[in-house]
Amino acid sequence: MDTPRIVDPQVMREVMGHFASGVTVVTAVTDAGPIGFTCQSFSSLSLDPPLVAFAPARTSRTWPLLRGIGRFCVNVLAEGQDDVSQNFARSGEDKFAGIPWRPSPHGAPVLEDVVAWIDGELWAEYDGGDHTIVVARVLDLGAHADRRPLLYHRGSYGLLHRSEA
Repeated sequence: MDTPRIVDPQVMREVMGHFASGVTVVTAVTDAGPIGFTCQSFSSLSLDPPLVAFAPARTSRTWPLLRGIGRFCVNVLAEGQDDVSQNFARSGEDKFAGIPWRPSPHGAPVLEDVVAWIDGELWAEYDGGDHTIVVARVLDLGAHADRRPLLYHRGSYGLLHRSEA
């Protein structure tokens, strides 16, 4: 039996970057105020029961706080919300400074002008290598059909045009 080839992490990042993904911000409210983090790894998982999945990095300082709360909102960012994505990707500062939001039906922050929001509660967690795979049961959700999603592709926001590829 052949030994499996070791995949270079940089090569994997480059190749996987060809898959365009949406960008989300996962939010909740603590006694000290709202918290959240940017998460690119997100997908619908099941209709019955209604489940979604996302994968925070194991190095995230925010995910353990959200896990402790058990309920959160996944905000699907809209085209033009690059600054919101970058703001919530930072550590150690007030990520909600200057970011308007309203509470979801279950109290988690729904950021202004997002494409969609999904209120959920922790269902299960799995080992995902350098990430944690989180499965959440959907409690409520909503969308704005007139907005386009923020996409992340090959290391930047938006799709590259053929001449740039």
